[in-house]
Amino acid sequence: MKLKLLLFFSLAVVFSSCSEAPSKYIYNQGFIYGTMYHVVYESPNGKDFQEEITKKLNDYNQIFSTYEPTSTISKINNNERIKPEPLFMDCYNRSMEISEITNGAFDITAGPMVNAWGFGPEDKKKMTQEIVDSLKAITGYEKLKIENNRIEKENPNMKLDMSAIAKGFTCDLLSNYLAEKGCENYMVEIGGEVVAKGKNEKGRVWTIGISKPDETSFFASNDLQAKVQLPENALATSGNYRNFYVEDGKRYAHTIDPKTGYPVQHSLLSTTVLANNCMTADAFATAFMVLGLEKSIEIAAQHPEIKVYFIYAGEDGENQVYLSDNFKEHLIK
Repeated sequence: MKLKLLLFFSLAVVFSSCSEAPSKYIYNQGFIYGTMYHVVYESPNGKDFQEEITKKLNDYNQIFSTYEPTSTISKINNNERIKPEPLFMDCYNRSMEISEITNGAFDITAGPMVNAWGFGPEDKKKMTQEIVDSLKAITGYEKLKIENNRIEKENPNMKLDMSAIAKGFTCDLLSNYLAEKGCENYMVEIGGEVVAKGKNEKGRVWTIGISKPDETSFFASNDLQAKVQLPENALATSGNYRNFYVEDGKRYAHTIDPKTGYPVQHSLLSTTVLANNCMTADAFATAFMVLGLEKSIEIAAQHPEIKVYFIYAGEDGENQVYLSDNFKEHLIK
């Protein structure tokens, strides 16, 4: 009897060992929000989560994408009386907080302005002061409020656009999912917004490059301004140096100031923000491109929970760098 029990126990151990697949790094990619995503993770049992990730991304797309006519944000823009999902409200509430901090430099109601200037999905308009004034009338985060768990707009013609925060938020959501699945080493990237934890397949801390601003390069420049280590951080970069056009001899950048209704004209070329979550990094990177160098430095100093790396044009035309003291520890020299 003891021999049978011992044999059974031994076989159980063997089968158990065989059923536990070794961990391995998995690479997934695809499209979301009109851009590419890349997810790399060490799966503890070798399982590929591509199917689950795709489903989650489809769900998020049905919440935040203005290209989806049945999405939550599209329904709000069309003045349908709906109660948004908790995920939508999480992103909305953080948007409002960062709008307050940046005095409206970050504003999820600025989408129509961006579109009118030719940097959105709609056809560019021939801009006049009259058109700018009409757009300013339907722009302003302070014209939104929550009543009975619904978002109420001061003007029914207002449109919400969370593209400058939803990519970062989605990176956070996917990283949380991977952590729940037991992944301790992973990197999630959507359109340049990144969340990373642990180490890559070579056993090194995840390293992200910041490109040198080069408006002559149609594709991303291979020349790096800096290399940043992300042991357990989120990073987002925003810039004007590729997305612009010239009209009547004047250069128009894609960053629109919600207060003035016009494209910004200042020396900042690129803003990179490190934070504990990508939603925060994403929104601040956009806000700083609106604010310009001096105001951005001032706000960053008041919020040590974020770390900043700014590239700007010096008076001599050469690119210069400002970085906060707490950013330096992440740089690879």
